[in-house]
Order: sequence, then C-alpha cells, then structure tokens
Amino acid sequence: MAKTLYRDPANGKLGGVCAGLAQYFDMEIWLVRILVVSAFLLGGGFFIIVAYVAAMLILEKMPTEKEEQVNQQRQHQVKQKPWQSGQTPNRVLNDLEHELNAMERKVRDMEAYVTSSSFRVQREFREL
Repeated sequence: MAKTLYRDPANGKLGGVCAGLAQYFDMEIWLVRILVVSAFLLGGGFFIIVAYVAAMLILEKMPTEKEEQVNQQRQHQVKQKPWQSGQTPNRVLNDLEHELNAMERKVRDMEAYVTSSSFRVQREFREL
C-alpha cells in the first residue's frame, strides 16, 4: 500500500505539516519539529518559512478514516524507551496491563459463548 503525504492538523500545532511529515516518515512528531526549527535557526530561515507555508497550502488534510487509523496505531505502540512517549515507565506498564486485562476478558467472554449450549443451538439452526 502506497503512503500518501497529508497534513495532520489534529496532531499538529501550526497547520499539521510537521505531524504529517512525522506520520509519513514514521518518526516522532517532536523530532520533526526540532529538525524544522533547527533548519530555520541554522540559516534556512526564509526558505523554511516559504516551504512550510507552501506545504500547508498544497498538502491535503488527512482524511478522517486515515486519521482514526493513525491515532489508533499511535495508542497501541509500545515504545522501547518510556520517555519517547512522554510517560513514566510505571505508567506505560500500568497502561499495558490494563489493555492486556481487557483483551483477556474479551477472550474469556468469547470462550464462554462458544462453549455454551446457546451457541450450539444457534449453530444447528444455521445449518438447517
């Protein structure tokens, strides 16, 4: 599936260009912002401003379904270093524990349904 470059105003600060670039290149948003500001300060001032404004005008806004997919993907990423996601190690472990417990409850509910007599009866009716 080909990647497409979009602006991401929902996760962006000023037009969503850096957030869109971060999503496209699979980088952290803060890192892209630091690179843009560094390029601005290290002599590319006018060019960076023109390129940023041009990108804001040219790039399309990220479609809603793609935005939901990206946000869901960001929520389920487990960073190797907790500071990368801006959370303490204990918070990361607690969030992961809650997510795994929720998945375990869903699996138990499915297992209970599949082994129940009502499932067998419904299956028999479907096979008629």
